[in-house]
Amino acid sequence: VVKTSKAKELPPNDPDWLYTRTASMVRKIYIRGGTGVGGFRKVYGGQFRRGTCTNVFCKSSGKIARYILQQLEEMGLVEQDENSGRNITKEGQRELDTVAVQAAEVGEEDED
Repeated sequence: VVKTSKAKELPPNDPDWLYTRTASMVRKIYIRGGTGVGGFRKVYGGQFRRGTCTNVFCKSSGKIARYILQQLEEMGLVEQDENSGRNITKEGQRELDTVAVQAAEVGEEDED
């Protein structure tokens, strides 16, 4: 049980939240490569409520983003960029394209 940000009071309710976050991060790397841990901390950050003080922005947990990126590298879907951040590999692009086609087919069947 782990919180996703210091701005959160409780951990996620969904037991599969890590898989959802992983899918979201792979999609973001697919769309816009070169994103690193710091970028994902900013993306998944949120409003930090400080009681009577004004609300301020707070970054999310870096450990979670780092762990997910390392797991994606082990799977071969993502590789480290020379400059900074991560980029999608050819194999990762192929995998995501096949998943997208499968999801589109399921969506078309539901409409009929």
